[in-house]
Amino acid sequence: QVQLVESGGGLVQAGGSLRVSCAASGRTFSRYAMGWFRQAPGKEREFVAAISWNGLNTYYGDSVKGRFTMSGDNAKNTKYLQMNSLKPEDTAVYYCAASPRNLPNPAAPDEYAYWGQGTQVTVSS
Repeated sequence: QVQLVESGGGLVQAGGSLRVSCAASGRTFSRYAMGWFRQAPGKEREFVAAISWNGLNTYYGDSVKGRFTMSGDNAKNTKYLQMNSLKPEDTAVYYCAASPRNLPNPAAPDEYAYWGQGTQVTVSS
């Protein structure tokens, strides 16, 4: 079993940066594929980014490509999502998710077995 806890959300002005974290407990995180999703009020959950279990492949949603970057610290069992050039439309609850196997479709929420509780990111105009 894996428990995921997101942190680092908050309020930031448009054009600013924020880094959200996803800390894992229960199992070694380094062998898990990891993804970030977000959900704004009244909208479906949207794929943001993912990284393969071996860290060799990263994937980004079209709306964040070039602005967001995933990284990780295996020693701390933590993954990060660095968000730059934030826009008001990035406002959402951000969720991290993990899978103990490789991801045929990293953008599909159903691929992930474990989810965090989410952290709110609000970007003001």
